[in-house]
Amino acid sequence: MPALDALLAAAQPLLATAFTLWGSPVTWLEVVAFTAAVLMVLANLRVNPIAWPLAILSSLLYALLFADSKLYGEAALQFVFIAAACWGWWQWQRGRGDDGAPLRVHHLSRRGIALLTAATLAAWPLVGALLDRATDSDVPYFDALPTVASLAGQLLLARKCVENWPVWVGVNLVSVALFATKGLWLTTLLYAVFVGLSFVGWRAWRRLAVA
Repeated sequence: MPALDALLAAAQPLLATAFTLWGSPVTWLEVVAFTAAVLMVLANLRVNPIAWPLAILSSLLYALLFADSKLYGEAALQFVFIAAACWGWWQWQRGRGDDGAPLRVHHLSRRGIALLTAATLAAWPLVGALLDRATDSDVPYFDALPTVASLAGQLLLARKCVENWPVWVGVNLVSVALFATKGLWLTTLLYAVFVGLSFVGWRAWRRLAVA
């Protein structure tokens, strides 16, 4: 990916080590990405649209970080997230529900849950096979699972579906293990925090959905 290589070259100063955590170096890039991601989730908990520009920033930074760690599925996913964040931002500002009213927090139908689950499970091995053949990733299928599940979570979040939060619980749990295998300890800690925040968001949005 020439564009990504160019971005990595430009980001070299941020790839300098800020400090060491559990024996592994933590770069300034990871520190800034961590901060933006935490602020993004806190904004999502409050259904605050500022979450979306924060999502764009954190996704760009994490794309660089993951590419530098050869997590190409996660890196490519961040650019999809950037596009999805632009769409989600518009949805939260202009989107409408099925009844034509301004978009509000609501539950996804059982049929919608079944279709999204089936699509995610079908896409997982396909993305894993693509990463296995097209990149030098050493964890292609491990990388692919949170990649495809994150897309489902992003779609649900953009449409203000309560069910985005249990999806993020699963994504974040798998991501904790994935990033730990790569020694990205600050990001591992971040996703462990995200697990807890996802449960908080799930509870808060369930209340909003019945309010």
